[in-house]
Amino acid sequence: MKLSQLKREFLEYLEIERGRSVKTIENYDRYLTRFFDYLKSDSLNKITEEKVREFRLWLNRQDGTKVGGRMEPMKRRTQNYYLIALRAFLKFLRKRGIESLSPERIELAKVPDRSLDLITPVELGRLMKSPDTSTLVGLRDRAIFELLFSTGLRVSELCNLSIDDVDLARDEFSVRGKGDKVRVVFLSQSAKEAIKNYLKARKDMHDALFVQYGKGAKSSKNLRLSPRSVQRIIKQHAVKAGITRKVTPHVIRHSFATDLLTNGADLRSVQALLGHANIATTQVYTHVTDKHLREVHKKFHSKKSK
Repeated sequence: MKLSQLKREFLEYLEIERGRSVKTIENYDRYLTRFFDYLKSDSLNKITEEKVREFRLWLNRQDGTKVGGRMEPMKRRTQNYYLIALRAFLKFLRKRGIESLSPERIELAKVPDRSLDLITPVELGRLMKSPDTSTLVGLRDRAIFELLFSTGLRVSELCNLSIDDVDLARDEFSVRGKGDKVRVVFLSQSAKEAIKNYLKARKDMHDALFVQYGKGAKSSKNLRLSPRSVQRIIKQHAVKAGITRKVTPHVIRHSFATDLLTNGADLRSVQALLGHANIATTQVYTHVTDKHLREVHKKFHSKKSK
C-alpha cells in the first residue's frame, strides 16, 4: 500500500476511533508529510532505521526560532514531535497487521526539563486590573482574565465556550479538553461577577461566551474570539500593566497551578483540575512551589558567614 493512503487511514483512525482534536490531527499530518517528503517515495518499505536516522540528522540542522536576530536550530523538543508522530503511525500499521519498521526502534532525543514562564502575584494583580471596566471591551477582557485564573483553562477551551456552557447559578461547569476528555472546573466569586457584568453589558445575540469587537467584528461572520486574538489581548494588557516578561494565556494557567500548590493543594487534585493525562506533566510545577526546600535553604545555607 502507498504511504499517502496509509497516512490518510491513520489520520481518520485518530479522528474517529481515538477522538483526537482537529489541531492534533493537523499536526500529525504535517509531521508525517515532512518525513514522507524527505523520503522522496510513497513506498512503505522505504521507512528504514537508516532513513529515520538520516531524517533526524536533517531535522537537527533545520532552522528553528530567531533569538536576538540570530536563527537558532530546531529545538530537540520540536524534533521529538516528528518522531512521536512517526512512532504512532508505525504502531497503527502494526495494529493493522501491516509489516513495517518496529516503532520500538525509534527513540526520542533527551530534552532538558521544561522551564516555566511565571509572573509574580503582584504582576498578576496588575494584569487583572488593567482592563477599563467602564467599557464593554474592558468588561470582556476582565472576564477573560478572571476565568483563566479561576479555572486554569487552556486558551482553546476558553474560546470554545458558549454562554450556555457556564451556569452562573453554580460554582462549577464542565469543559471538554484534550483528547475529548471532560473535566469539571470551578468559578471563583470574582470570576462569576466579572462574567455576569460582561454578559449584562452585551447587546448582541451571539451564543459565544467571548466575542470580538471593533473593525474585525464588522468584517467577520464569526464573532467568536480565536486563541490568537486572546493572546493579543493578554499581550496588550501585559504591556499596559508594565510587565516586561512575556505573558500568554498559558502563563495564567501556570499561575493557577502554582497558586493551588503553594497554598497546599495535592498534586493529584491539581492534575485533575488542569486536565493533564499524565501526572509527570503536573510535576513540573512542584519545584517552584516547594516551600519546604526554600525553608531548608534559608535556615541552613551559609550559616558560617553570618
